[in-house]
Amino acid sequence: MLRAPVSLLVVFCLAITSASSAQILEAPRSLGTPPYLIQPNDVLSIFVWKETTLNGKVLVRPDGRISFPLIQDIQAAGLNPAQLKDKIEDSLKPYIDAPNVTVIVEAIQSYRVFVMGKVGKSGAIIEPKPINVMQAIALAGGLLDFAKSSEIVILRGNGESGDSFRFNYNEMIRSINFGQNMLLRNGDVVVVP
Repeated sequence: MLRAPVSLLVVFCLAITSASSAQILEAPRSLGTPPYLIQPNDVLSIFVWKETTLNGKVLVRPDGRISFPLIQDIQAAGLNPAQLKDKIEDSLKPYIDAPNVTVIVEAIQSYRVFVMGKVGKSGAIIEPKPINVMQAIALAGGLLDFAKSSEIVILRGNGESGDSFRFNYNEMIRSINFGQNMLLRNGDVVVVP
């Protein structure tokens, strides 16, 4: 009489064990960073296996395109390296049997912000990834003695569609209003009066 409940208990435990092991076998989903998207002014190295005459470095033009032997112009900006690799391979198929292409981003030169005014060194800051306002000021050599640190302005955009944001350095160093230390977008200008 005890055998029926015990066997049900064993079947139930086996079902739970197999269900949990099935969950363990699933590949974990990564929330990692998305692949880098190629931008204008980036430098790419492109290699075609067994075709040394096609290998070389190319600069992504301001229009987002690159020039490549046999296929002329091809859109690169907005694609990740794997997508560009596939696009080049497809374009080379009429000329080469089973082309095998490798695309390497040699230099990221597309992200630049500008800091001007009363800082140690005014000018463009070129970085591989976005930086915030405090980092831009630090990379520009910090504020000079008579800088109006509570009246810093960030300019974004062009012409009538532009925006401006206030930045108070004094509040930041006193741990007040951290939200103003935003990430700068490509082309932003930090003005330190």
